[in-house]
Amino acid sequence: MEHTGCCDQRRLRTEATLAAPVSNPVPPDKALVALNRFGLGARPGDELGKVAADPRGYLKAELKQQDIALIPPDDPRNAGLLDSTAAIQASMAAAMERKTARDEKAAAAMQPTAAADPAGPAETKPKPSVPRVEADIYRDEAQARFDKALAATPGFVERLVGFWSNHFCVSAAKAPVVRASAGAFEREAIRPFVLGRFADMLLAVEHHPTMLFYLDNQQSIGPDSRAGKRRGRGLNENLAREILELHTLGVGSGYVQADVTSFAGMLTGWTMAGREGRLGEPGTFVFNANTHQPGGAMLLGKAYPGAGMGQAEAALNDIARHPATAQHIATKLARHFIADDPPPQSVARLASVFTKSDGDLRAMALALIDMPEAWSTPLAKLRSPFDYVVALRRAIGPSAGNEPQRSLRWLAVSGEPLWQPPGPNGFPDRADAWASAEGMKTRLDIAWQAARQADDIGNPNDMLASLIGTSVSAETSQAISRAESKQQGLALLLMAPEFQRR
Repeated sequence: MEHTGCCDQRRLRTEATLAAPVSNPVPPDKALVALNRFGLGARPGDELGKVAADPRGYLKAELKQQDIALIPPDDPRNAGLLDSTAAIQASMAAAMERKTARDEKAAAAMQPTAAADPAGPAETKPKPSVPRVEADIYRDEAQARFDKALAATPGFVERLVGFWSNHFCVSAAKAPVVRASAGAFEREAIRPFVLGRFADMLLAVEHHPTMLFYLDNQQSIGPDSRAGKRRGRGLNENLAREILELHTLGVGSGYVQADVTSFAGMLTGWTMAGREGRLGEPGTFVFNANTHQPGGAMLLGKAYPGAGMGQAEAALNDIARHPATAQHIATKLARHFIADDPPPQSVARLASVFTKSDGDLRAMALALIDMPEAWSTPLAKLRSPFDYVVALRRAIGPSAGNEPQRSLRWLAVSGEPLWQPPGPNGFPDRADAWASAEGMKTRLDIAWQAARQADDIGNPNDMLASLIGTSVSAETSQAISRAESKQQGLALLLMAPEFQRR
C-alpha cells in the first residue's frame, strides 16, 4: 500500500499515541461509549447528540427489534445469497469442473506433436478457465455483511454477531467448500441465535456442515463401528477438543484427555453428505450410523447411554449449562466489550446472569449495558480491523471505492481477512494484537486512501465534532485544524486515538 502525504513526524506521533496505554482517569463520554464501545461508530450528523440523551436506552432499543440480527431475504440486494446447501453444492460442482479441466489439459500435454501441416497450423482457441464460483459467493456474502453493518443503528447487535462468529469461527482458507459457505454458516448458525439461548446456538453450530467439515469430523470414525472395523480407521478429535477448549468450558476448566477422546466417540457419525449423495442431499448435515461409535460413554464424570445422534446432543446441552462454560463466556464478553483485563466483578456478574437465565444471550447483552464498569472504564481497547474499516466507512459515507473488494483488501492487509482466522481460536481480542508499529502504518495508509476516495468531504473540524464530540483531545483538534487540505484533515481524524479506541 502506498504511504500518505502526511508528514512523517505527524505519522509517528499518531502511531506512538495509539500504541501507548490509556491512563486517562476521567470517565469517558457516555455517548461515545455507546457508539464506540458497544456500537460500530458514529456517522456525521447529530447522532452523537441523540445518543447523549439516553445512551443505555439507545442501545436497549436495538435489542427489542424483532429479527434485528438477520440478513433480510426480502431485500433485493440479498436476492443472490445462497443457503449453505446450495453454496456447498455449487463449490462441489465447480471442483469437479476444475478437475475435469486439469485432466483434459494433462491429457493434451501427453499427446504426440502432430506433423507440420503445409497449409499452416490450425487455429485453436484456448479453453476458458473454470471460474472460481467460491470467490463470487464469498464476495456476495461479504457485501451483505458490510451492508448490514453500515446500516445498523447503533450496531450493538452487529458487534455481537461479530463476537459470536469469531467465537465459533470457521476459516475460508481451509478449503473452497468453506470459502463458499462461511457467510451462510454465519447467517444460519449465528445470527438467528445472537439474542437467543447459548445452548441453541451451540447445537446449531456443531450440527452445521461447514463446522463439521472445518474441524474434520467427516474423517472421524468410531473404532468399534461397522465402518471402523471394516476400514481400520479411528477417531479424529478436532471437533471434540475445540468444543471443550474453545466453544464451551475453556482451557483449565477440569476436563482431561479421556474426556476429549470419549466426546469424539460420541460425535462420530456427525458429518456432511458428500457429492455422490449416498447419505443424503449433498452438502447437508447427516448422521451416519455406520461410523458412529456404539455403546455408552463417560464425559466429565457423567454417563451417557448409547442413543445414536442424541448421545452427543445430550452432552452438548449439559456442557452448555456447565459452570465453567458460564465463566468462559462471561470472561470473553467482558474482555470484548469492557477491557483486555476485565474487572472481576463484571465477569462474576455476567457468569451469574448466564447461569440464572439458562444462557439467555439477550439477558447477557442487557447485563453488559447496565454494568457500571462498561461506562466508567476508559476507552482503551483498539478497534479490530473489521470494526475500524466499518467505522471508517460509516464516517465517510458512500465513496468511489470498489466495494466490497476494497474493504476486503483493507481487512487482509490489516491482518483480519473476513472469515479467515489463523486457527480455530479465532482472531485475537486484545489491543496489543493490533497496535504494532506496522499495523498503525497500515491503518494510516487506509485512512489516507479513504480520504482521497471520499466523494464529498465536509469540514474536518465539523466532522470531528459530530464523530467524537467533547472527548477530543487538544492535540487531535490542533492537528486537524492545521491540516493542509480537507483530505489530510479527514485522514488525521480517521487515525485519531479517539476514533481508533473503543
